[in-house]
Amino acid sequence: MKRVYTAEVTATGGRNGQVKSTDGIIDMPVRLPEGLGGKGGATNPEQLFAAGYSACFQSALQLVASKQQIRLDENSTVTAHVGLDQFDDGRYGLSVQLDVKVDGVDRAKAEELVAQAHEVCPYSVGTKGNIDVKLNVLD
Repeated sequence: MKRVYTAEVTATGGRNGQVKSTDGIIDMPVRLPEGLGGKGGATNPEQLFAAGYSACFQSALQLVASKQQIRLDENSTVTAHVGLDQFDDGRYGLSVQLDVKVDGVDRAKAEELVAQAHEVCPYSVGTKGNIDVKLNVLD
């Protein structure tokens, strides 16, 4: 395997702190969500993960479509729902549902493209076997 890029972000203060990338593009507070008893008012690790996964999956979808000479409609979207789940033993884990809207192709082709994207998306590859990921193709 050959590394082609490395992102570097430093967190201070955990879920009630700050995240900052070495290039300064990300420099923001993180806060425990209100739903978990926090004050909210800032992003949180689950939102950041959802942003990365949805963008990466959309790119993977565009890639697999282009290999079949299919140009996705500009209204095609990927929405990631990232859940913070607590297991019976008290540990925490993540779950993901990707709602994928693929305009411009029929349902069968959309499902095929989404399945192929799931095989090549780095987030999907990295979470395979570790995080429950549900793919939901929207009409």
